[in-house]
Amino acid sequence: MPVKNRFAELLPEITEWRRDIHENPEILFETHRTSALVAEKLKEFGCDEIVTGIGRTGVVGVIKGKSDSSGKVIGLRADMDALPMNEETGLPYASKTPNAMHACGHDGHTAMLLGAAKYLAETRNFDGNVVVIFQPAEEGGGGGKEMCDDGMMDRWNIQEVYGMHNWPGKPVGSFAIRSGAFFAATDVFEVTVNGRGGHGAKPQETIDPTVTAAQVVTMLQTIASRNADPVENIVVSVTSIESSSKAFNVIPQSVHLKGTVRTMSPEIRDLAESRLTAIAEQVCAAMGGSAEVRYQRNYPVMVNHPEQTEFAVEVAKAVSGDCEEAPLVMGGEDFAFMLEERPGAYILVGNGDSASVHHPEYNFNDETIPAGCSWWAEIVERRMPAA
Repeated sequence: MPVKNRFAELLPEITEWRRDIHENPEILFETHRTSALVAEKLKEFGCDEIVTGIGRTGVVGVIKGKSDSSGKVIGLRADMDALPMNEETGLPYASKTPNAMHACGHDGHTAMLLGAAKYLAETRNFDGNVVVIFQPAEEGGGGGKEMCDDGMMDRWNIQEVYGMHNWPGKPVGSFAIRSGAFFAATDVFEVTVNGRGGHGAKPQETIDPTVTAAQVVTMLQTIASRNADPVENIVVSVTSIESSSKAFNVIPQSVHLKGTVRTMSPEIRDLAESRLTAIAEQVCAAMGGSAEVRYQRNYPVMVNHPEQTEFAVEVAKAVSGDCEEAPLVMGGEDFAFMLEERPGAYILVGNGDSASVHHPEYNFNDETIPAGCSWWAEIVERRMPAA
């Protein structure tokens, strides 16, 4: 089964939806316009149930098959939110909202799932129910967790759940996936290094937090190089260093560090948190100062379930002829919360030769739409074949 002909026919219409969403990006849970557009389209398609306000601004639609002898329910999820950055594509449908841009392709994900929903509502060639899930706040807000916390999985008896993300650099419409740990846990930390400030010409009278902070930054790299097993995947990055003084001749009272930790297992996540805290506190103490450490666990490791991954590969091969094994990704993905509640799988679909995601010149490739829609539709029709 190659790309379904119906999606080639629908491509201009789905592209129009996608570009409208792209032009009107919304951040985190503020996806009010996008959510309303999604709910309106689902109503037009004839979905059997449409519920808004799940996970604050999430939208859920239910499509019933021609029969329901199987009792199966499959969830399909797309994210809707944009990033807080300015677009530099120069496209005619570029963002009209300052400091908001669909730089990760969530506009494409939403449009593709809408396309799949339209087709499934037209044909209903399956035995069971489909729940289409449109999620806000993937980019750091944990919208997936909030939808789960609102009881989404139990309310609609979702038994399996599938998600998709476009991937720049892969040929348009090709697929890649891996079983098990796939996307990293994403934690953040802040360290306030406290010392004693003074004149820049009299360092002997101070406890210099700048020099201390420099030692902390260097020592934090030993978590990966000397504490973690070399075969484990871990990233510790200090991404911001800010002094309490901006003067050239003042040694500040304090220096504030921010950063992120990415890990692929609970054990290494625990190790990273404990070692980061100990290093910061003890290095600062050795230098005569002190440290205040805040470590926050955000998205967990996203883990694809083996059986559902194997099935996702089968469908991807049917659509595109092939499905590669994807590399580990040290970025985060809050679909992890849904995969903690139900078995399922998350796949990558090629976006072609485009700028990378989170880049101001990124744009979702509309030629990807037929393959993405076909994969979602075929997941349903193969997993719940018509009686």
